[in-house]
Amino acid sequence: MVFSYSNQTTMHFSTYVSMVLCSLLSLACKPSSDDTTDPIIPKDGKHADVISVSVQGGPMQYSFSVGISSPDLGCNQYADWWEVVSTDGALLYRRVLAHSHVNEQPFVRSGGAVNIGSQDTVWVRAHMNTVGYGGISFKGTVESGFSEVALDSSFAEEVEDTPPLPGTCAF
Repeated sequence: MVFSYSNQTTMHFSTYVSMVLCSLLSLACKPSSDDTTDPIIPKDGKHADVISVSVQGGPMQYSFSVGISSPDLGCNQYADWWEVVSTDGALLYRRVLAHSHVNEQPFVRSGGAVNIGSQDTVWVRAHMNTVGYGGISFKGTVESGFSEVALDSSFAEEVEDTPPLPGTCAF
């Protein structure tokens, strides 16, 4: 590349340098491909996806904080709960979401106490009021952590009608 130095070229050169620096900075700050909080749009655009799980507390009384990305449009279509399910399909805990999160995507909601041991393997999944289960779920233990996994939408579908269930959507 050849640059001659005039006022106009200097302006073009500084613009070029600024663009290169901005590009490099944006690449350096870009999350890695295994960052589970990266997606903002659900993977299929219909289901609620769990995008993160963190756990605090002690055995038999853990508090879960679950990140969800969902295609909420209002009370007609929204993620209405997330839940913790054992590997044999038993509902261990359900956090009902009282309203849609149209302008808050993705969002995190906490709940508990979840009555499990630190080495108990569980699923964490979300539910859409319109299509039910089927989005991305997380599986793991408190001790070893949780990771994104595909879970068949029919797994433990019988708990869908188990209380607690959402009442009227607030907004």
